Amino acid sequence: MDVLYFAWVRERIGLPKERVDTSATTVAELVEELKAREERYAAAFAEIRALRVAVDQELTDFDAPLEGVREVAFFPPMTGG
Repeated sequence: MDVLYFAWVRERIGLPKERVDTSATTVAELVEELKAREERYAAAFAEIRALRVAVDQELTDFDAPLEGVREVAFFPPMTGG
């Protein structure tokens, strides 16, 4: 699946997007796999409550299933104004 990173998540990881092969069944499990990769991922996902997630361009929760998913995006909450 494609994993997209936006704003400071992208800055900490150093990539805007990457292709990830995963055995994770939920977004939360995917986050744990990514955090275990190396320090830059651990830093990006250190405070998961400060992040939002979209699965196939639909906002969802971190317990969302990944079966059949093509894209997961991580980003900080946005404010308008």
